Amino acid sequence: MPDPVIKRALVSVSDKTGIVDFCRELASMGVEIFSTGGTLKSLQQAGVAAQSISNITGFPEIMDGRVKTLHPKIHGGLLAVRENPGHQQAARENGIEFIDLVAVNLYPFEATIARADVSFEEAIENIDIGGPSMLRSAAKNNESVTVITDAADYATVLDEMRANGGATTRATRLKLAAKVYALTSRYDTAIAAYMAKAAGIESAGDTMTVRLEKELGMRYGENPHQSAGLYKMDDGNGVRSFGAIFEKLHGKELSYNNMLDIAAAAGIIEEFRGEEPSVVIVKHTNPCGVAQAPTLCEAWRKAFSTDTQAPFGGIIAFNRPLDMETAKAVNEIFTEILIAPAFEEGVLDLLMKKKDRRLVLQKKALPKAGWEFKSTPFGMLVQERDSKMVTPEELKVVTKRQPTGEELADLMFAWKICRHIKSNTILYVKNRQTFGVGAGQMSRVDSSKIARWKASEVGLDLKGSVVASDAFFPFADGLLAAAEAGVTAVIQPGGSIRDNEVIEAADANNLAMVFTGMRHFKH
Repeated sequence: MPDPVIKRALVSVSDKTGIVDFCRELASMGVEIFSTGGTLKSLQQAGVAAQSISNITGFPEIMDGRVKTLHPKIHGGLLAVRENPGHQQAARENGIEFIDLVAVNLYPFEATIARADVSFEEAIENIDIGGPSMLRSAAKNNESVTVITDAADYATVLDEMRANGGATTRATRLKLAAKVYALTSRYDTAIAAYMAKAAGIESAGDTMTVRLEKELGMRYGENPHQSAGLYKMDDGNGVRSFGAIFEKLHGKELSYNNMLDIAAAAGIIEEFRGEEPSVVIVKHTNPCGVAQAPTLCEAWRKAFSTDTQAPFGGIIAFNRPLDMETAKAVNEIFTEILIAPAFEEGVLDLLMKKKDRRLVLQKKALPKAGWEFKSTPFGMLVQERDSKMVTPEELKVVTKRQPTGEELADLMFAWKICRHIKSNTILYVKNRQTFGVGAGQMSRVDSSKIARWKASEVGLDLKGSVVASDAFFPFADGLLAAAEAGVTAVIQPGGSIRDNEVIEAADANNLAMVFTGMRHFKH
């Protein structure tokens, strides 16, 4: 079957980028153009021959433009199967003429609800009804109808029409139709999420629609035999993408494992946004060193001193612009990735001398709200992101001795980091510096032993430190091990049936202990 020549077009766009030039070219090829509202006005003011859609429907636009394209003469003209004799007869009997091309983009619902001051009424008015209906009708009949939702496709369509006597190819019509359903799916997902939020529905629904669009290709996944890619994600809380938050300024392409480590490092440094200079060192998604200090360089040296082996080939994140003094200090070792909110003058020139090191600019904060997805061989797990954080006022002191001001500062510092470490977690902190990290062990006692061993390996004295545990101590033995190491204060969720036993052990060793009432398992 030959490709149908485009003779009549319906054009109605909110984003008018390129529409005048596109329609001018269509008109020069003899295409009859029909349009609506503001689009019609723009075309006519530019001298492009275009008629009102009312000339097709015989009915005016009504109800502030809410009703204008929902008409049998529009959807009949789009949906009619050209080779079906019955459809042809119905079209003749009802005065329906075929529409061969549709160029429509939708009311800017997502951009509207992204504004902090948007009202519910304004959001509702930016839900497009006629646009998606026309797009879906045209896309369904892609055998005969060319449908455009993206101004970037105008040139492709015009080129094909010039090369094919006014027709587009079947392959292009099919690709454009696929883009329609991707767009309307995303659009409806955003509306559904907004409506659910307006209705006060906060938990995961019975059904969820998640749209993924490939943003970056990757050489492989966690291992060379696994294929992988990074996808933009729209889960109804807006589109999340790497490029919206980060910009790679230098170095090799980022790998699958790099992305996981960047997420981990950025997540921890986010805890210290707006605080004094802080540095996070991550290896295999776990922090191996975190510190705060009056200067960024001092924070780096303190973080590095926690573990002087693991940072080689690690990912480093800073909460301040990376200055020359710190850059020179970091440059003394091999690092995979450096992440900073800015790079001071001359720093990039210095760091770019190592061609393989990736330098990443963090342009804005990570989003905290939304859903977290983990796939399994038997389905998708969905949960709220763990974005809740206990405040000092919410802590419950359960021992006879209250923590000192210095201990409390260290306890809060430790708790911020603790929730980003794989369970079971035991973390020792002193003077806003990690002194020992025990992560991902099957036993909490083993995590404590590893953390103490790591501290001893680099000569850090745990005497006077504090300890954090991501979940309750099930027995007093873990707390006693910390006491033996010289700990003076403990932060943990509490909630064990043996809490009294653990509290008694703390009192017997003159420890201050606080309960958060909130655990942070991280599997």
